[in-house]
Amino acid sequence: MVFENKTLAVIGAGVMGNAIIQGLLRKQAMSPENIIAADPNRETLEALQGTHHIHVTSDNLEAASSANLIVLSVKPQAMEKVMQPLRGHVDRTELILSIAAGVSLHTITSGLLNSRVARAMPNTPGQIGQGVTVWTATTDVKDTQLEQAQRLLGALGKEIHVDDERFLDMATALSGTGPAYIFLFMEALIDAGVYMGFSRRVAQELVLQTMRGSVEYALNSGLHPAVLRNQVTSPGGTTASALYEMEKGRLRTIVSDAIWAAYRRAHELGEDQL
Repeated sequence: MVFENKTLAVIGAGVMGNAIIQGLLRKQAMSPENIIAADPNRETLEALQGTHHIHVTSDNLEAASSANLIVLSVKPQAMEKVMQPLRGHVDRTELILSIAAGVSLHTITSGLLNSRVARAMPNTPGQIGQGVTVWTATTDVKDTQLEQAQRLLGALGKEIHVDDERFLDMATALSGTGPAYIFLFMEALIDAGVYMGFSRRVAQELVLQTMRGSVEYALNSGLHPAVLRNQVTSPGGTTASALYEMEKGRLRTIVSDAIWAAYRRAHELGEDQL
């Protein structure tokens, strides 16, 4: 048991911090009495304590100093402010896992004087255990700590380990921000359905089930999306007409440009921490 006799501090108990706590408890990977959450929002802490029966505090140092493992689930802009009081007090912590976008391993290791650091980029479907997380770690994170990081991130869904930190900013742009792209496309399809005459309720049901079924079909088939698209596209048919308009509108280029914009912004967030 990688978490046997271990205490976890989750600093920043917002959406993703809460998701990690929920996932660990759902999988019975850790017990509530071994988890402490720190957050400045008293209502958030009271809700967590009432729902999960974990320990809570508004003092980050109190949480961190009593933990073997720390998850930093804070906004990148707040990372320096969060790290400053912890510096010199967490140098013996077994593993520090950050999910702050754009904040480099170097920034965290130097900011906390601890070289046993992993960095991850999860996404919001992790709230229901259906997310995907790309992560990496410093060379000082040994096998036991790597397994701990794997189990922590596995609470959110699928996890993919990479050896090069540069893939984290790429993951931020593609999968981390990805749900927003999907939601926007869903919204556009629903609005088109309403424009044609469907009620919003029916249009939404049609779109959501179509999206869900398409993803499941793609996963089960193992085929390339281009092959699947061709299966649906009859020569001279309705699908061909629709796809022609999307291609004429440069949909692929717009999507690619948007992802590159997110990638550049991830770089900028990291540079802001230097």
